[in-house]
Amino acid sequence: MAHPELRLAVQYASREDGLPTRAQIRRWVLAALEQSAEVTLRIVDADEARQLNRDFRHKDYVPNVLTFEYGEIAPGVLGGDIVLCAPVIAREAREQGKHLRDHYAHMTVHGTLHLQGYDHLDAADALTMESREAVILGRFRIPNPYFS
Repeated sequence: MAHPELRLAVQYASREDGLPTRAQIRRWVLAALEQSAEVTLRIVDADEARQLNRDFRHKDYVPNVLTFEYGEIAPGVLGGDIVLCAPVIAREAREQGKHLRDHYAHMTVHGTLHLQGYDHLDAADALTMESREAVILGRFRIPNPYFS
């Protein structure tokens, strides 16, 4: 099977410390891709994340990651946006005793899997998604985030 192709735009809308580089984000997204995709990944602060969550999911809290799936935008090419909330990811990394880079990798992989239809609404789907995340993160020598 041919490697998936990726068209990736990275937008930095946060001034938090420790943001991942475009090259890191590209590696993480590619590692999780099972088919070609066109993705915009935007790193935001809490206000923007809360507003997006409120406007599109009707939930009034600041999430760590949001994924907007657009399905196939061309034959065999998925489209979507991934939004990472920098202050939430930084706080979670501190609280969970994880390296910030590792947590960004996890949230990027998590969002990329959502883009491809993975979900965690029930226990079986959650196990499938979490197992897939652990395998992908393991390629970067990042410990399984669900058994830390």
